[in-house]
Amino acid sequence: MNSLIVLNKNDNVGVSQFIMPEKTKINGQGISTIDPIPFGHKVCLKPIKKGDPIIKYDQIIGFASKNISAGEHVHTHNLEFKEFERAFKVNNKKTIVDENADTFFNGILRENGQVATRNYIGIVSTVNCSATVTKMIVEKIKYSNILNDYPNIDGIVPITHSTGCGMNTVSEGMQMFQRTIDGFKNHPNFSHVFVIGLGCECAQVSLFDESVKKHNRIHFLTIQDEGGTKKIVEKVLSQIKNLLSEANDIKRTPESVSHLTLALQCGGSDGYSGITANPALGVAADMLVKKGGSSILSETPEIYGAEHLLINRANSQETADKLMKRLEWWKHYTSINNSTMDNNPAPGNKRGGLTTILEKSLGAVAKGGKSILEDVLEYAEPLKNKGFNFMDSPGYDPVSVTGQVASGANIICFTTGRGSCFGCKPVPSLKLSTNSAMYEKMEEDMDINCGTIAEGKEDIEKVGSKIFDLVVNTASGNKSKSEINGYGDEEFNPWQVGVVM
Repeated sequence: MNSLIVLNKNDNVGVSQFIMPEKTKINGQGISTIDPIPFGHKVCLKPIKKGDPIIKYDQIIGFASKNISAGEHVHTHNLEFKEFERAFKVNNKKTIVDENADTFFNGILRENGQVATRNYIGIVSTVNCSATVTKMIVEKIKYSNILNDYPNIDGIVPITHSTGCGMNTVSEGMQMFQRTIDGFKNHPNFSHVFVIGLGCECAQVSLFDESVKKHNRIHFLTIQDEGGTKKIVEKVLSQIKNLLSEANDIKRTPESVSHLTLALQCGGSDGYSGITANPALGVAADMLVKKGGSSILSETPEIYGAEHLLINRANSQETADKLMKRLEWWKHYTSINNSTMDNNPAPGNKRGGLTTILEKSLGAVAKGGKSILEDVLEYAEPLKNKGFNFMDSPGYDPVSVTGQVASGANIICFTTGRGSCFGCKPVPSLKLSTNSAMYEKMEEDMDINCGTIAEGKEDIEKVGSKIFDLVVNTASGNKSKSEINGYGDEEFNPWQVGVVM
């Protein structure tokens, strides 16, 4: 009951497993708490002088802002962020894929060779001005209950947002937006897609119509060309009703897990995230990569301070340089917006025991496992190389996941310590709890409890294997908790950068 989690023999802090009152004797450490220690927070193991580094994971997570005594609570009141040199070394290694891997899931093979994990119809608005029409169409389909007669269709999804106009048509922001819309409308989890614009916006449907040459399942319309709201709604409803039999005419067949691309995500992180769920997810991600599949880590501001761990695994200097270039972009971006890279963790993260961006990043990077870093993608850039990839994005979960799905992710694993509730249609999202207390409180939203690792009931490898099995089962059609609860219609959130004109 009075033990700490000490992650490395070189660490000078441990993590509490329970609420510890002051003057609690800590087993195996020869110290007692000086002040109350909240669940998941850090305790000083030996005296630390002002200015000295504070070590967790055998890595620097910050520096003492004052002298800290053994047994003292270590948090924002006595730990501060400071820049320091981090050692980088590119290994130029190659990912080794098990050629004999024979793991399969029940996937949906599309005519173009893509493999889907779900079978939705999508209504995609190119601009906020067509969002209402998009929702009208979806609501009318749902209200009619017509999909009840087509059991192989998972549903109809509105892809709406607040942008698409008021920006330079050749700007970086427009390029990001175009990649995002392209990634969703071409996603194999949509059997058919209707792309709906207003007609006069910056994001003209012509920006996205290259797909017409490749897929007859994508349809483009504008409200102005069709003669107004009622006419376009009636036209699209009629077209959807005519294609329901075709959309329903699918069957799941055994497909190699090499067709799976796993989005690695965390939100509402706490002091246990980097100890339980994140490293366990890393094990599952490595298992997928070894079987020829892919994983995508993202949230660039939340790898800051741990980027050396990724660079040490880069397959080439070119890949390492790409990552450093994105970090330099973020340093500039935050500075011109009167912010800093340490404007993180969030208040909820801090209540859960995290203190600096360094500590948060070291835990977040663990989601990527130990696989070789194959490529660094720009936001929503299509995946080019199989294996472990990094995609540039903000740390804001809906924006980050939107980019991962646009890049090609067809299943999501989302770790959380505080209890994030999230879905992202058309892709299933699995929720991994970092601690048992939250899992028991929010079991209807959590798919796996990784808190058993901290309790010594299971090891990281065993839980990682359970996550991998759940990924395969979910990709095969089994519903995640977020799908059962109806999440996913409102989470599309493309990254907006640049001037709004």
